[in-house]
Amino acid sequence: MRLGFSTAGESHGPAEVVLVHGVPAGLGLVAGDINRDLARRQKGYGRGGRQKIEKDEVEFLGGVRHGYTLGSPIAMLIRNRDYANWEDRMTPHPPEKPAKKITLPRPGHADLAGMQKYAFDDLRNVLERSSARETTARVAAGGVARKLLEEFGIAINSAVYRIGAATYNKERAAFLAATADESEVRCPDEEATARMKAEINAARYARDALGGEFVVVAEGCPPGLGSYVDWRDKLDAKLAHAVMSINAIKGVEIGSGFEVARRRSSEVQDEILLEGGRLVRSSNRLGGLEGGMTNGETVVVAAAMKPISTIAKALRTVDLSTYEPSRAFRERADTSAVPAAAVIGEAMVAIILAEAFLEKFGADNMTDLHAAYDSYRSRLRKGPVGSETERLA
Repeated sequence: MRLGFSTAGESHGPAEVVLVHGVPAGLGLVAGDINRDLARRQKGYGRGGRQKIEKDEVEFLGGVRHGYTLGSPIAMLIRNRDYANWEDRMTPHPPEKPAKKITLPRPGHADLAGMQKYAFDDLRNVLERSSARETTARVAAGGVARKLLEEFGIAINSAVYRIGAATYNKERAAFLAATADESEVRCPDEEATARMKAEINAARYARDALGGEFVVVAEGCPPGLGSYVDWRDKLDAKLAHAVMSINAIKGVEIGSGFEVARRRSSEVQDEILLEGGRLVRSSNRLGGLEGGMTNGETVVVAAAMKPISTIAKALRTVDLSTYEPSRAFRERADTSAVPAAAVIGEAMVAIILAEAFLEKFGADNMTDLHAAYDSYRSRLRKGPVGSETERLA
């Protein structure tokens, strides 16, 4: 079975639930492996009051025994502490007293289109599932994928390089991504961090919100993950799809992204060199992906996040119960969630890379998976089949 996951749960419901399938048996996995990233997702300058209520921790409901995966689906649950304050409005049982309906859709959110699609007359039915709270479950799934990739020396990090008008060099941010957790906005530069925090403070004072940009880097990927043979197997397309699925993401770049369209070919391609008997690249402008496959360089994926839709300075809308002009519905929200989005980006990249890894080296258990991977690495060291290096080996 291919690696994949499904999530369930509403923002103010009892819990978020995730089911991960296709993980080989014998992978060491404990709650702490997941909880670390759940805690990182909750941090970040500009986050709202919800993060003071929740303390996200995973509970394994199946698929793990004595600290190791069983090869069966891994079921995980993250309880919503805030459910205690919302039980009367979110109970799955018929309520004693009908809850007040919300009919003021927010521009930029799923509210209006969701109500039209599912024939709802209460946008609470839409916003609870379309809320970014769902990404808690994605980060849990990503934690499983990250643990698998770490077994083979693949490390995934992220960094923020823009919040509002405050920016930092994207390439430098990618290079220093492993240190980004030291910053309140996940930017690996003190001066840029200060400017980003000032931007957030100004937006908060104006009762507004800010978007930004972040980059995810995956180091240690072997060449050949993904495929050029079929469009559905192209890894850069899968990565773009996965990262674009994160709430409020409106653009995804691989490597230098749109910048390559402004340059000549000789300024864009990563030339192939031979150093010490090894094939190396002169640069990594294409972000470690060529022809829909990893090429052995660091995988670089960047994304642009729009400002969140719920702001204190509520925008114009139409009350769907009266069709009169009004102001959009307001609820607790972040001034900026870009640092959290970067952590979610790590999770989605990890899931896609782990899926591609298992498709190439797939095995039912970690012992066979290691054997398949080691055999492939050994062949790569000898050179392509039929090459002079391979014949001399």
